[in-house]
Amino acid sequence: MFDIFLQVDTLKTLEKVKGFESVGGTIVQGGWLMVPLALLFVVAIFFFFERFILLQKFGKIEDNFMNIIRDNVVSGNVTAARSMAKNTPNPVARMIDKGLQRIGKPIEAIEKSMENVGVLEMYKMEKNLNILNIIVRIAPLFGFLGTIIGMLSLFDSINKSPDFSTNVLAGGIYVKMITSATGLIIGIITYLGYSILQTKIKKIENKMEAASAEFIDILQEPTR
Repeated sequence: MFDIFLQVDTLKTLEKVKGFESVGGTIVQGGWLMVPLALLFVVAIFFFFERFILLQKFGKIEDNFMNIIRDNVVSGNVTAARSMAKNTPNPVARMIDKGLQRIGKPIEAIEKSMENVGVLEMYKMEKNLNILNIIVRIAPLFGFLGTIIGMLSLFDSINKSPDFSTNVLAGGIYVKMITSATGLIIGIITYLGYSILQTKIKKIENKMEAASAEFIDILQEPTR
């Protein structure tokens, strides 16, 4: 019985190995343009996770953050409010801290200062996103280029060889379409990652706008 299970496991392992070899062989058949496509994919994965981890950190803020800021400002304890804002590492807290620094100045000046910080924070969050956007656009183009080059080479070979069959032609076309499929897959995956990051940035931006409006309201409340 043990021998039977061992044979089954061996067969499954061999099937997996053959599967990997088949995939590897297909990738190799795609030609040298598979190399830049692979590099584009690696770059896209790296920058996606780099931005994702950063945005996860930036998006974390305590639910009672603005309530504590309100209590401290209304009671006149601006130092405690600033201490909390400085010890909270996210865009909302940094923007509020700038507003706290400007307390005593006209509301318009405070709003402008906070808006400037908000612009800088948005720049930090959107940094390197343009790289993903570029990969979304050029990965399919690299794929199509590989297919065109391969098709030209295939038809040139057919033109020089009097003996060819439809099977050979179909097989050749299949191989040359590998780069197009790879480029499209990379483009789609990168676009999904780009969209996820954009959504997270938008959520943080909404939190910043809401916190800014709430802070201005706090400043207009009577002091205790």
